Amino acid sequence: MTLLDELSALLSAAFAQAGTDAAYGRVKRADRPDLAQFQCNGALAAAKATKQNPRALAGSVVEHLDQAAFADAAIAGPGFINLTLKDDWLSAQIGARAWKRPAPERIVIDYGGPNVAKPLHVGHLRAAIIGESLKRIARAVGDDVTGDAHLGDWGLQMGQLISELELRQPDLIYFDPSAEGPFPSDPPISLKDLEEMYPAASAACKADKDRADLARRATKALQDGRSGYRALWRHFVDLSIAAMKKDYADLGVDFDLWKGESDADPLIPEIGDDLTSRGLLEHSDGAEIIRVAREDDKKEVPPIIFRNSEGAVGYHATDIATIVDRIRTMAPDRMLYVVDARQRLHFEQVFRAVDRAGLFEESRLEHLWFGTMNGKDGKPFKTREGGTLKLRDFIDMVTDKARERLVENGLAEGYGDEETASIARMVGVAALKFADLSNPRTSDYVFDIDRFTSFEGKTGPYLLYARARIRSVLAKADQAGAGGAGDIVVAAPEERDLALALALFGDAVRDAYDKRLPHILCEHAFGLAQSFSKFYAACRVADEADNAVRASRIGLVEATGEQLDAIFDMLGIEAPDRM
Repeated sequence: MTLLDELSALLSAAFAQAGTDAAYGRVKRADRPDLAQFQCNGALAAAKATKQNPRALAGSVVEHLDQAAFADAAIAGPGFINLTLKDDWLSAQIGARAWKRPAPERIVIDYGGPNVAKPLHVGHLRAAIIGESLKRIARAVGDDVTGDAHLGDWGLQMGQLISELELRQPDLIYFDPSAEGPFPSDPPISLKDLEEMYPAASAACKADKDRADLARRATKALQDGRSGYRALWRHFVDLSIAAMKKDYADLGVDFDLWKGESDADPLIPEIGDDLTSRGLLEHSDGAEIIRVAREDDKKEVPPIIFRNSEGAVGYHATDIATIVDRIRTMAPDRMLYVVDARQRLHFEQVFRAVDRAGLFEESRLEHLWFGTMNGKDGKPFKTREGGTLKLRDFIDMVTDKARERLVENGLAEGYGDEETASIARMVGVAALKFADLSNPRTSDYVFDIDRFTSFEGKTGPYLLYARARIRSVLAKADQAGAGGAGDIVVAAPEERDLALALALFGDAVRDAYDKRLPHILCEHAFGLAQSFSKFYAACRVADEADNAVRASRIGLVEATGEQLDAIFDMLGIEAPDRM
């Protein structure tokens, strides 16, 4: 159990002994920390249900309360029960509250979603950062988790690129309809060429109907298996993945699978036949659709277009086939999709379709949508010129700003150029990732580079500095021959506050996991770092004269460092050894 679970169990037992439902015994952090550490408000609801006086009922609950854990249990207001823990009981809770799922699941997390031939940009940032953190949190609590990049490698953009290259270089062997291969192992274009071609082809197709038709026909030929087109497509994918892996690695994001829409494509004919045989796939204006609207819908939910009038498949079909592929290859208990809020209708349609087809229960499919990262003008983050900012340029920008901050704060002085550059990169990426993760996933937020690279306030650099200070404290204690950690015995108020923050770790992990909200962990980490800072300012450690107190405080410092490390790992943040 977490700390709040155990306290709730104690209160629940007291409520039951007082003759009311044990469910009223839920404990939470106190709204007024200056009055108590925790509170239980259940007496008010229990009294209403049993027609009793709430203060009298609260008094009865307190009388039946096991006092082993509590230094004080006081009744406040109309019947609130304020609770303060005994120091020795609290001390025993440190390090014993890492929460694990009682019934771990096999989970696939679909996040990233980059498109082949397009460089990663700031629009890919939140999916990557949030998805990586949710994957790490789920693994930390015991789930078997697979992260899939799910590349956009099979849609109309592929036909646009193929047709664009054919218009530019029609003599390439890939465009000979009689050529079956083998084809050249080296790509006919570079990554730079590919990135230039994509927007040019897209713009041309939007401006010219005939050009758009050419791209659609190329898409259909690719999906039908034309050899030259398949070989060319493979070049596009390989070039793109190599570049993506580098950018994602610098961001601390790692995928287990680099599958794409193309991997699901071979399953589509089989799925289509099955859906048709069961009357789920209908013909409508030359297309094949699946109706997913329900009688109780309060909004219009359009049908899925499984195949369009030209016989080509789109995102609906490939997402359904991807679910089938995952069922067959991984047999997951649950699938999570970390994709922005604009795709909410799309995933509602897909989830309903697979549930209606009996392929996978809708309740085990979750769209974990997120808001946008905006600039100071409140609009999606752009370059100064108004263009889309590449992820690589963004990482470089925050790294440069982090280096400036290190100099301003007199940190990393006397370090070699290589170590300084490494620290600046870690500080910059931590600033970027913590800025994103510390905001609720479902909210938009403004990225202020000056604010988020500061070493003060709720920022990534502040947390990294706290961790570096902890290492410094322990190193000094070791150099002074202060001895190792001993039994933690809380006495000073700052020790008590730090111990309480440490003991609530399990509750923070469970809430972040259950609600799919990493910002809950960020809040805990910031509160823990603040408590440590107050402890550090008020309590001597290495030069504390009392041996038992010194050993206890070294234990508190070690526990704080270990917990911050665990949180950094779950958030996907790398910390330097020193600053």
